[in-house]
Amino acid sequence: MSIARLAACAMAVAVLASTAGCARLSFIKPSAERGRSEQVAPVYDVSGKRGSGRSDDNPRVHLLRGEQALREGRAADAEAEARKALRIDGSSELAHTLLALSLDRQGRTADAGEHYARAAELAPGSGAALNNYGSWLCLNGRAPEAMTWFDRALADRSYASPASALANAGACAVEGGQPARAERDLRAALRLDPVNAVALEALARHLYRLGEYFEARAFSQRRLDAAQASPAALLLASQIEDKLGDKAAAARYVQRLRSEFPHAPARLPGDSTSR
Repeated sequence: MSIARLAACAMAVAVLASTAGCARLSFIKPSAERGRSEQVAPVYDVSGKRGSGRSDDNPRVHLLRGEQALREGRAADAEAEARKALRIDGSSELAHTLLALSLDRQGRTADAGEHYARAAELAPGSGAALNNYGSWLCLNGRAPEAMTWFDRALADRSYASPASALANAGACAVEGGQPARAERDLRAALRLDPVNAVALEALARHLYRLGEYFEARAFSQRRLDAAQASPAALLLASQIEDKLGDKAAAARYVQRLRSEFPHAPARLPGDSTSR
């Protein structure tokens, strides 16, 4: 699987919850470009870490600041806060995840991978950390290796988001040439989460490649209803309509692609020109 065929991961979104005075962080990173992958870090209680939570010597302070920076699109600031947290507590898997997300957002993919891997090493039983690293591996052309990490993520019975790991595994299997596993995992993901955009788009693509165009259309439409459109989702929809003989519908999807994503290449199926 060539990395050129995979879109860049989407920007990170951080979600903060606070309960009983204990700060808890979780990070969710969906793919904005192709709906191919999502990365989720677990919720960690960092209240027991060194420091009182009221001064800069507490890693929680920096994690909270970094989380806010990610919310606001300040990836470099989030990176700085993650590094401060790691200087205080180098064994914090959450700080490594925050750093990985902030580096990914800055396009420093290889550096991000090192920290996804470190988070997985520090939390070897965490489905979220394992899923994150598997996703990074697949998005960087290492599909066979990634499948092992997805399997490990799914072995975590306490993992709150198994649909995410199943969707990522299935999408990776589509790209990695494992059609049987792709269909198995993607349909399992959708049984758990019927509006999982990663699974819907990957299954639509899988069925399109198999020539099952009517069923591919159904999943493509569900994908576009489930989440914000991406260039790849719209292009796939146009390709499906073209195969079904509806040239007007195919053209409408390409026009929508050009309108909503003016900087993305847009090719009408069958055309020799693109924009």
